[in-house]
Amino acid sequence: MKTISVLGSTGSIGTQTLDVVRHHSDLRIAALAAGKNITLLEKQIREFSPCLAAVADEEKALDLKARVKDLDVRVVSGMEGLIEAACISQADITVTAIVGMIGIRPTIAAIRAGKDIALANKETLVTAGHLIMPLAKEYGVKILPVDSEHSAIFQSLNGERYERIEKILLTCSGGPFRGRSASELEKVTVEDALRHPNWNMGPKITIDSATLVNKGLEVMEAGWLFHVDADQIEVVVQPQSVVHSAVQFTDGAVIAQMGTPDMRLPIQYALFWPDRRAMETERLDLFALKELTFLKPDTEVFRGLPLALRAMKSGGTMPTVFNAANERAVSKFLAREIGFTDIYRIIEDCMDAHEAVPDPDLDTILETEQEVYARIG
Repeated sequence: MKTISVLGSTGSIGTQTLDVVRHHSDLRIAALAAGKNITLLEKQIREFSPCLAAVADEEKALDLKARVKDLDVRVVSGMEGLIEAACISQADITVTAIVGMIGIRPTIAAIRAGKDIALANKETLVTAGHLIMPLAKEYGVKILPVDSEHSAIFQSLNGERYERIEKILLTCSGGPFRGRSASELEKVTVEDALRHPNWNMGPKITIDSATLVNKGLEVMEAGWLFHVDADQIEVVVQPQSVVHSAVQFTDGAVIAQMGTPDMRLPIQYALFWPDRRAMETERLDLFALKELTFLKPDTEVFRGLPLALRAMKSGGTMPTVFNAANERAVSKFLAREIGFTDIYRIIEDCMDAHEAVPDPDLDTILETEQEVYARIG
């Protein structure tokens, strides 16, 4: 029996994690944490019977408490509640599926509590990888990637030594606007950007995929997970979303992980690693596929990727600036306050205005985030 805490249970990764749990009788839920969607959270509580439920908003937590007063579940709120859910003693592994830098503190707390981390919150490593990875090593905790690309790399490295990596081939679909010009991107609407051709994801990550910012964040995350620098990571556009990523080794061999685009597979792999379990999902049919396409990303049009590489090479607090500026810009785009290409403009403006602080502590990282938010407004 393995017991799990899920942070971000009402989001895309969280709901798919619970779907995996639904299909395995030896998985149990110790805690669930969500933002504001207490209607769905209540349904999840009634189905999975956690000991603890955490809600970001205190008023929503009071509402939830009244709704589930007939159940044996304790409802907590705020950052303290989120941290309590991450560290709950009954859990063996904490799934961090919340979006944004809010995931850093509970991830650190869970590591210190000795929990393995199924990591779907890329911002944690992007902004605080220099804190997270040494801490995980100190406490003997495994960081198991849930992002499909990083899971693919992790699977491709099974039985291999990381020092034998020559290059990581990090794939992406190219998003809904692959092949568009810069002038065409200026006319993109929110509805256009939310139509991802292959993956079912939440709105923020879907927009990040459309700008290729998501791929930039994944490059930074891969650097921390697999101990490689920016020059050892090559982004490859793979429109069919069949090759989820690959590793090229020092002898020239390339090992890739392939499959249908279903996030439940990397989630399940992280939860059961080093084991593999049977899974009811569509199988990859190579005869129906017929062809695989590999393209170079257009970094002149999709400027999220080169800006991310610039942030990664600058290091220090610059990745925090990149991430925070993008978070706020995407929020404004989804609210129809700015245009699609303004996301790039805002990120670049914030990076140009910032002098990176090397080796920042957690307080400095969070202060930098607030400074970026204040600049954007």
